[in-house]
Amino acid sequence: MISFRNDYSEGAHPKVLAALEKNNLVTTCGYSMDDFCAEARGIVRARFSCPQADVHFMVGGTIANTTVIAAALRPWEGVIAADTGHINVHETGAIEASGHKVCAIEAPGGKLTPALVRELLRRHCDGQDEHMVLPRMVYISDATELGTIYTKSELSALHDVCREYGLYLFLDGARLPAALVAEGNDLAPADFAKYCDVFYIGGTKNGLLFGEALVITNDSLKPHFRNMIKQRGGMFAKGFLFGTQFKAYFEDDLWLTMARHAVTQAQRIQKAATEKGYSLYAVSPTNQVFLVLSHAQIERLKQNFAFELNGRVDEDHEAARFVCSWATKPEAVDALIAAL
Repeated sequence: MISFRNDYSEGAHPKVLAALEKNNLVTTCGYSMDDFCAEARGIVRARFSCPQADVHFMVGGTIANTTVIAAALRPWEGVIAADTGHINVHETGAIEASGHKVCAIEAPGGKLTPALVRELLRRHCDGQDEHMVLPRMVYISDATELGTIYTKSELSALHDVCREYGLYLFLDGARLPAALVAEGNDLAPADFAKYCDVFYIGGTKNGLLFGEALVITNDSLKPHFRNMIKQRGGMFAKGFLFGTQFKAYFEDDLWLTMARHAVTQAQRIQKAATEKGYSLYAVSPTNQVFLVLSHAQIERLKQNFAFELNGRVDEDHEAARFVCSWATKPEAVDALIAAL
């Protein structure tokens, strides 16, 4: 069975494992207060041109999302997200469980726009109705759950509308490396620090054993954030494992090399599928490919390939997701292309 199920089914890149093995018996303090994490924080600040940012390390995306949102919002406030957004459909109501409503918007291609944000705010009476949740944050992902990416002008426009209405802009970067190397991307690392109040750099889905580097640029969100991490169950005792991994991650741009491999292999699948006449559920320039398949095609491919279904397209077709990772072998892609 060849798996295209996700981009976190393998362990970690050999260079990351080598760094962990090299430092395995080094004694450090806990809770990410060690020298490895301090060095990794410095690297993140330098790479993203945000010398004054606070950098925290989280074990995964859901705990990062719930912690940020709980820290930023008051009890009566909610977070705006695309209807396909991870916090809306893939986190088992974690945001709602923390007492905050996800205000979901139907967003073509999984991307929010200023017009969509304004319309939702209008429906919420611009925060003037005490009987309704007050939207206080905009949550986006780059890449999105449909593999699409934001342009610099789109991110800048969202930043502007957030400033106009006093909203925080929070970017989920679980697949940020894939977005950065995707064809058509014009965002530089520094732009995320410039336009977002808080964002994170994914590692779990790009060759680390685990880990996301959370970057807070808005000073109002910085105080006591470690207290919130601890309260939410995200304070990792062996925090030095984050620092060790992220140092290796950024060395010689390994993080981008891994992402580029994943994207290249996925784009081979997407190109071949369209050439063979398959319809795309979403046009993705990143490491996720979404094909519209008949039930018969799904059953045939499931004999040799693992992949996920993303929902019903019509009575006879479903959307199927194929994901490539840093470890996807070109021969595996060859086999899938031949089977399509």
